[in-house]
Amino acid sequence: MNKRFSIILIVITVFIGCKKEVKETSQTEEIKSEMKKKEVVYQVFTRLFGNTNTTNKSWGTLEENGVGKFNDFTDKALSEIKDLGVTHIWYTGVPHHDVITDYTKFDISNDDPDIVKGRAGSPYAVKDYYNVNPDLAESVENRLQEFEALIERTHKAGLKVIIDIVPNHVARNYKSLTNPEGVTDFGAEDDRTKTYDVNNNFYYNPGETFKVPEWKNGYQPLGGENHPMADSKFKEIPAKWTGNGSRASRPDMNDWYETVKVNYGVSPDGKKDFDELPESFDNEDYKRHFDFWKGKTVPSSWIKFKDIALYWTAKGVDGFRYDMAEMVPVEFWSYMNSHIKMRNPDAFLLAEVYNPRLYRDYIKKGKMDYLYDKVQLYDTLKHVMQGHGKTDNIPPILEDLSDIEHHMLHFLENHDEQRIASLDFAGSADKGKPAMVVSATSTTAPTMIYFGQEFGEPGAEDLGFGDPTRTSIFDYGSVPSLVRWVNYKKFDGGQSTKEELKLRDFYKRLLNFTINSSALMGEYADIHVYNKQNTEWYNDKVLSFVRWDNEEQLIVISNFNAENTYGFDLQVPEDLISKLGLKDGDYKVKDQLYEQFSSTLKVENGEAQVRIDIKPLESFILKIE
Repeated sequence: MNKRFSIILIVITVFIGCKKEVKETSQTEEIKSEMKKKEVVYQVFTRLFGNTNTTNKSWGTLEENGVGKFNDFTDKALSEIKDLGVTHIWYTGVPHHDVITDYTKFDISNDDPDIVKGRAGSPYAVKDYYNVNPDLAESVENRLQEFEALIERTHKAGLKVIIDIVPNHVARNYKSLTNPEGVTDFGAEDDRTKTYDVNNNFYYNPGETFKVPEWKNGYQPLGGENHPMADSKFKEIPAKWTGNGSRASRPDMNDWYETVKVNYGVSPDGKKDFDELPESFDNEDYKRHFDFWKGKTVPSSWIKFKDIALYWTAKGVDGFRYDMAEMVPVEFWSYMNSHIKMRNPDAFLLAEVYNPRLYRDYIKKGKMDYLYDKVQLYDTLKHVMQGHGKTDNIPPILEDLSDIEHHMLHFLENHDEQRIASLDFAGSADKGKPAMVVSATSTTAPTMIYFGQEFGEPGAEDLGFGDPTRTSIFDYGSVPSLVRWVNYKKFDGGQSTKEELKLRDFYKRLLNFTINSSALMGEYADIHVYNKQNTEWYNDKVLSFVRWDNEEQLIVISNFNAENTYGFDLQVPEDLISKLGLKDGDYKVKDQLYEQFSSTLKVENGEAQVRIDIKPLESFILKIE
């Protein structure tokens, strides 16, 4: 748990895998006919971005460690983010979630440390979906207006806005102060004498009282600080099921004990008390899905979350990132997403789904635009970056996902994953560079980076709840490399190290190339396997492939080895030469990242090769001229 396009004049041709012709669905063909250029999402943890307080005390208060604000995203800051090569910004942690800071003078109830992770709280324990985190506002009573102003500034900068929606669970003490007229809180109308009812928002253990988990391994809320509410008690009668599905009235401390599971009309024995989609709906568009739900009775929780999404859509939010979407029935997503798309056809809908067997259902039936490509591409790239894995394992993944490749968003960092530069991951931000090139250029899918990644942030601070190697999402603090770049709110890198600025320059070159390249929205062919079998000195620490369309032809090659330079005559197979339309002769190829490397692609009798000398952790995006 912590764990669209504008219509254009050209039609993108059918995606081609390594040696396999893929039959496109009508949905994929429609998407490709509308695609323009690659998209890049910049995920930023809103609370941390503008905070320049460097105290970083473990379990420190807001006053001690400081906190970033909506207003820190100035025109200058947003302009710099856009210039990095970004199209969308995901403001993480915007909806009002549990926090320990006292806001009672604003009629906001205090939150109990026994059911809050960290002092600043988990962004995935939402307390009020119709307002925003008070920590992020200069004026708490005007916090919603400050966020609306941020939406406007972001759009003015040419960026689109994404926020979180967490449909699987809500904070244990959910209570909205700003419900629109006619909207009631989750659980307000539940029949709590029943374990389950189709229109109950939660599941209950009638006759049982919730008990705070038994703390283990020396853990204490707030690090053991004396707090009047940290008494191992939280009143909840009857006890509700916990967010991760635990039915125990006393969940384990490793459960998502700070949250309660939302009921979507699925009974405890797994029966679905709602209409299911016909199998024929796999390839129907969102309009047909919207029509399907017209006149049908759906569970209360469906309506509540649909209304929440449309509330934020009306305020100008351009898309949503859905937490743990696979824990919610796919039929709900058909209902939810089709309603959103009817209001905003260009909405960017990104979901966290980790089970590959569910990918196609959540894309085709659930009408998701994008899913995390975590358990296949990310995990494999991580293994290669750490020096253990082989690049041989990458082409089969791209082949396996070729029919849904556009929908599998790529990333190397996010708030749930370890920082590349952390010792437990790669120990060096430079080791992420070849992986970033592969991640950003191998498919038509969007790319996502996590704020600080462009500086090589190691996430080494121990701020309280959770462990270092991941920048904390639970506690107040700042991000050292970002603080240097923010430079007293000048957002100019005035205090950044040479290494940080050099790395940011790499990301800026790469991301800007991707969002302007037509070939990256075209076709793909692997040449790694062919070269592994036929090219001397080519090896499993190198990866290569070709991307092309009618306007642009690219050969991408990356060296994942941190110590060795490799030299070889990279070959392009005969069948691919034919597809690229290359005749016998010499073609200049030039690197598009740094424009310092060039070579000659020699084509003769249907065979082609180009001399490559590639340094440790170096990548080339070679354009055939």
